Amino acid sequence: MQVERLVLVLKLFWAGILLISSVAAHAATPDWNVRLQEAMPLLGHRNWILVVDSAYPLQTSPGIETIETNAPQLEVVKAVLHAINRSIQVRPVIYMDAELPFVPESDAPGVTAYREEVGPLLHNYSVDALQHEKIISNIDEAGKTFRVLVLKTSMAIPYTSVFIRLDCKYWSADQEQRLRVKMSEAPAK
Repeated sequence: MQVERLVLVLKLFWAGILLISSVAAHAATPDWNVRLQEAMPLLGHRNWILVVDSAYPLQTSPGIETIETNAPQLEVVKAVLHAINRSIQVRPVIYMDAELPFVPESDAPGVTAYREEVGPLLHNYSVDALQHEKIISNIDEAGKTFRVLVLKTSMAIPYTSVFIRLDCKYWSADQEQRLRVKMSEAPAK
């Protein structure tokens, strides 16, 4: 009877440890900015950083890490862009939901102010609009092979997330294309 009780206690203990560790990986942290700074040197082209609204789903692809920031969305976007711009290795390729311009203020109070604030914040960047489901699908696929850092904010307006795919800062698509042409023109060995 004592052995059975000890086994039960140990099973409950380990189940509790597993539960706590899985919740901790997705728990709110006041140190989200510290985590961002720690991740930046490790991130490279094909990685993603997402700054998402509070209803963004917790994804299960193995490469996706979600952190609850409890911070305002634009504050997190500014911090992420600052971290990327300070890096030596990556530049941002920004995507936003194609639905955002069509969300009426009457259905989502505050959306007009958000659009007015996010526009100037991103004015130095090229921003591509894709339908939300397409972006989610792209991120899910990327998360199978590459790291995706999701920073969940206190934003409660739909279609406001800022999706940033990282690209190489010191090697452009044009440079890559010239390299490939040169390689194709080289004599076979």
